[in-house]
Amino acid sequence: MTEYFEVHERDGAARLGEVRLADPVTTPALADPFLADAGSLWTADREVPNGDENRLTVLPHRSFPAGTREEVRDSFAVDHPTVDAPTAAVVDSQTPRVVGADAYVLADATGFVGHGEAFRDAMVSAKETLPPDAAVLVSGIATPANVATLVAAGVDLVDGSLARTKGTEGRYLTADAEHFLEDLTELPCACPACSVPREEFSRVDCAEHNVTVLEAELRRVRERVRSGRLRDYLEGQARHDGWLTATLREFDDQWAYLEERTPVLRSAELTAASAETLDRVEIRRFADRVTSRYRNRFVDQPLALVPCSATKPYSDSQSHGQFHDAIQWRAHTVSMTSPIGVVPQELETTYPAQHYDAVVTGDWSEDEIAFVAEVLRRYLTRTEYSRVIAHVPADGYREICERVEADPAIDVPFEYTCVDHPTTDESLGELNAALAGEPAYSKREREHNTVRAIADYLIGDGAGDELFETISTTGRYPKLQVWTADGDDREQLATMVPQYGTLSFTLAGARRWVDSDAPTRRVTIDGFVPHGSVLAPGVVDADDGIRVGDEVVIEGPKAFAVGRAEMSGPEMVGSTRGVASEVRHVDAK
Repeated sequence: MTEYFEVHERDGAARLGEVRLADPVTTPALADPFLADAGSLWTADREVPNGDENRLTVLPHRSFPAGTREEVRDSFAVDHPTVDAPTAAVVDSQTPRVVGADAYVLADATGFVGHGEAFRDAMVSAKETLPPDAAVLVSGIATPANVATLVAAGVDLVDGSLARTKGTEGRYLTADAEHFLEDLTELPCACPACSVPREEFSRVDCAEHNVTVLEAELRRVRERVRSGRLRDYLEGQARHDGWLTATLREFDDQWAYLEERTPVLRSAELTAASAETLDRVEIRRFADRVTSRYRNRFVDQPLALVPCSATKPYSDSQSHGQFHDAIQWRAHTVSMTSPIGVVPQELETTYPAQHYDAVVTGDWSEDEIAFVAEVLRRYLTRTEYSRVIAHVPADGYREICERVEADPAIDVPFEYTCVDHPTTDESLGELNAALAGEPAYSKREREHNTVRAIADYLIGDGAGDELFETISTTGRYPKLQVWTADGDDREQLATMVPQYGTLSFTLAGARRWVDSDAPTRRVTIDGFVPHGSVLAPGVVDADDGIRVGDEVVIEGPKAFAVGRAEMSGPEMVGSTRGVASEVRHVDAK
C-alpha cells in the first residue's frame, strides 16, 4: 500500500506527483537530497531501518545487473521489511516484486542505456507489475539530455550520480549535448558554477554544473507535463541522440502501454512538427475511432472532401465559410489534414481536431500522404456515399484522393472540382455546380447527428443511436444542450462542451446510458455519497476502457453520480491514493 507518494497529473506515461515527506517534493525530481540508502546485503547484514519522514529510505537490498538469470534472482531474493515511513525497494525490471513500498528502484536500469528496445521492454514490464501509485526511480543513468525521455517512459525519480561522475571526468553536459571540457573555448551556461573565468573552471565546477543543469531540465520537464506538452518537447529533444530517437520510436510501437496512460482530451495545443507526430497516441486514437466508431448519418448526401484550415475549428475559417456557401448543406463535409487524417464536420471540435498546429510548407512527405490515404481508405470502406466530390488542390491532397480512388476496395466514384485554388470563384463555382439538384439537410439534422457522432467517438460504435435516437437540442452550435424529445416532461440529457468537443452528461443522461446497450464507462464505489470527487481508495471496480478525461458513471450502494475520470480504469482499481474521478452531479440513494 502506497502511503507517501501520490500522482496528481498525467501526460502519457509521464506523471506529476508528490513524495509526501515532511517537506513534500514534486516529481519528477532529483532524489539525491532526500534519498537515504539502508545498504546492500551483498556486503553485510543490515538492520531494519527506523525510517525518517524527511527521507525516502531505500530498504536493505541485493541488486542484480541486467541479464541475470531468473533462478539466480530467486535464490537471493530479499524479504523487504515493513517500515512506517517513506520507503523504496530495490527490484529488477524483469521480475519486480510488489512489497508495499512507496517507490521502487530499478536496479538493472544502467544495463538498458543505449538499447531502445531493451529499455522499453524493461519499463513496460516494471510499470505493468508495480502499483500504479508507486514512484519509479532509476539510478546512474540520468543526464540533462535524456531525462525528458526517462520521464516520458514513466520514470518519477532520478539521481545525479552519472551527471556528477561525467563532470569529474571533464565532460560538460547541456540539455542537448556532451562536450569535453578541454574543447570548450567558453562555457555555454550562466549557472553559478559557470560564473568563474574559463581558465579557472575545474572538474569539480563541471560536476556541480552538470547536476545544476539536470535539475533545471527537470523543472522544464515538470512544466511540460503540467501543460500537457511533454511530447512536443520530446520530439525535438530526442533528435540529439540516436538512442533517444530509437527509444521514442520503440515506445510509440508499444501502443497499449501509452494509450492506456494518455488522456482522451486536453486544452493544450498539439504541435505537429516532425515525422514522429504521426505516431502519437492522440493522432492514432483519433484516426482509429473515426474509422471504427464513426457512422455517417447523412446517407442522402454525397461526400465533399475539402482541405483543412489554419483556423480551428474549421467552420470558423474564411475558407470553410466559402466552402459552406457553395455546398449549402447539400453534401456531407469532411476535411482532410495531416497529421489528423480525415475529420467529419461533426467532430471538428473534438480533441485533437481543433487543438493541433501543423507546419505548413505546401509539400507533403510520403509518410503524410500514406497515412492520410490509409485513413481515408478505411473511412470510405466503413461509410456509404453515392459519390465523392474532392474539392482539393493539386498537391498532396489530390494525390491522396487519387490513390484511394484507385484502390480496388473503393467502389464510390470521385469527382474533382478544384480548378486552381479551392477558394477561387471558378473552383467554388464548380463545387456549387457539382451539387446542383442535391437535397439539403436541415440545421436540426446536423445538430442531432453531431451529438450522435460525438457519442460514437467517445463511448463506442453505436452509442449515438442507442443514447440519442430521439432527442431535441437547444442553444447555438457548438454550445448545444441535448434533451429528450419535445414534450411536457422532457429532461436534459447532456451538454456539448465546445472547448473539447465532448459531452457532459446529466444524471438523467447517465441513467439512460446505464440502461442502454451502449458500451459503459462505469466506476463502482463503496458505500458513501461522493461530493466533489471520488478518491481511489473508495473505488471497488472500474471498466478497463476508462481513460483520463472520459465521461464516467459512478455508482455504489448509496449513490449514483456522473463525472469525468482523472485516472484510467486500471489505475483506479490499482491505486490507494489520488483522485479517481471528479463528480459533477450526484444523487443519494
